[in-house]
Amino acid sequence: MDNKLIKGLIFGVISVASLAAHADEAGQSGKGCGWGNMVFDGQRGLFPHLLATTTNGTSGNATFGLTSGTNGCDASQRITYGGRSIFAMNGMLDNIAENMAQGHGEALDAYAVLLGIPTQDRAHFAQVTQQHFGEIFTSKDATGEQVLNNTLAVMSRDQTLAQYAKQPA
Repeated sequence: MDNKLIKGLIFGVISVASLAAHADEAGQSGKGCGWGNMVFDGQRGLFPHLLATTTNGTSGNATFGLTSGTNGCDASQRITYGGRSIFAMNGMLDNIAENMAQGHGEALDAYAVLLGIPTQDRAHFAQVTQQHFGEIFTSKDATGEQVLNNTLAVMSRDQTLAQYAKQPA
């Protein structure tokens, strides 16, 4: 698989997980729909949502549930989008900021994965983003979009990271 496709898939999975998480919080999209939601019931955070979404997607049980009215799915619910950044979900942006300031951490590693940075370059990514923290998080109220754009700008000036400095597809 090429790097652009992997970035697109990761971004898509995270986006779907974030949308599903927000919609479930609002009780709008078949709350608890699919086996993944059943297995990870009650858990919070990016990774349980990703795992629940992946479980639902790989087995097709949420799709089946929506068409058959089983697996806790209710297709009669209105689909909505709350407009929240994927990084704002569950304090992700705050966690990225904290990890970036420290130069390591799970949220920073997840951010590197989202940006398509392979394992061998993630320590360098952590070091560069720590060094340029003030350029990336220009204010305490920085939005996810601003942080992403600033991160990509910093990466584009680094010899190793420039190859990954493209907006996720």
